[in-house]
Amino acid sequence: MMAWRSRAGSWAAWSGATGAILPHPGAHRGFLLHHQQRCGFRKVAKRVEPKKEAEPGELVQKRGVAPPVEPPTPQLPERSFRRLVKPLVFTVGFTGCSFGAAAIWQYESLKSRVQSYFDEVRADWLDKLRPQKHGDFRKQVNQWWNSLSEGQRTVTGIIASNALVFCCWRIPYLQRTMVRYFTSNPASKTLCWPMLLSTFSHYSLFHMAANMYVLWSFSSSIVNMMGREQFLAMYLSAGVISTFVSYVCKTATGRLGPSLGASGAIMTVLAAVCTKMPEAKLAIIFLPMYTFTAGNALKTIVALDTAGLIMGWRFFDHAAHLGGALFGIWYVLYGHELIWKNREPLVKIWHNFRTRGPGSSSGSGGDGSI
Repeated sequence: MMAWRSRAGSWAAWSGATGAILPHPGAHRGFLLHHQQRCGFRKVAKRVEPKKEAEPGELVQKRGVAPPVEPPTPQLPERSFRRLVKPLVFTVGFTGCSFGAAAIWQYESLKSRVQSYFDEVRADWLDKLRPQKHGDFRKQVNQWWNSLSEGQRTVTGIIASNALVFCCWRIPYLQRTMVRYFTSNPASKTLCWPMLLSTFSHYSLFHMAANMYVLWSFSSSIVNMMGREQFLAMYLSAGVISTFVSYVCKTATGRLGPSLGASGAIMTVLAAVCTKMPEAKLAIIFLPMYTFTAGNALKTIVALDTAGLIMGWRFFDHAAHLGGALFGIWYVLYGHELIWKNREPLVKIWHNFRTRGPGSSSGSGGDGSI
């Protein structure tokens, strides 16, 4: 537009300087001058050739104005489902490795349980012989630790890891690393490891405190149901699976953006407990006078997350919540039978590897069953 305005201005300036009349559609090609010479002889009218129209680029170049540059079209994040193939492989592989490592860990725990028992007896005997120290901080810590249930001791490490990552968010130097590896986003270049690391990541103190309180509240029940090894395998797998469900929904709807938090994995824990014990009584921390059954609580949570996913609510990652809840329900009803109870061949292979004797008896079994 700037170039065409410049050309129109050039035509107006040229016509005013020469006194010519701009042609109209019915006029002939020449322009007749209206002023005469000062002498008595009339000069033959000159045939004035019309100026050659200059190209818009030439006019702009003559006036020294830079040509208009169209703003670059912003590149939209890629919404291809082909990008989800690698996260899918990572999800399946990580879940298998988690339960395999948990089975081997349980084998090693059972093998060393007898030795641990004798070590504890010896430690108690030595404590009785040694003089008691008042105000011994280490002893007080040990007493507090021993007073916790096995489930509470198990989730203490998870809570400490979340607190450490929360502190890392407060370091400006680490901001770029935290956004890249501790937030899950299907539009990011890094797709796989954030599926796990974002499960331990919270930017808001209230968000972290609420999630860790729920995890602490259900820790004793879930560990008593499954054992610590199976629980940790399910918890870590739930974080990755719920993130993958979030990837799929974000890619399908085009609402790409980062997510973080342990809500997906905690929803798996909550759903597993509520499915196994639907008649258990639950209450809200701020309203302890109102109680409801675990089964009704699970139905309400699933309904709210489903509505949020359909309506497009953006405050929570409802897809991750729903994916975690469905995985918890599935694992209690079917997954335990399909995965955990079929760990015997893997334990045998590990036992033979440890003892160097093919054909030795298996060392599997023990607690950890629902």
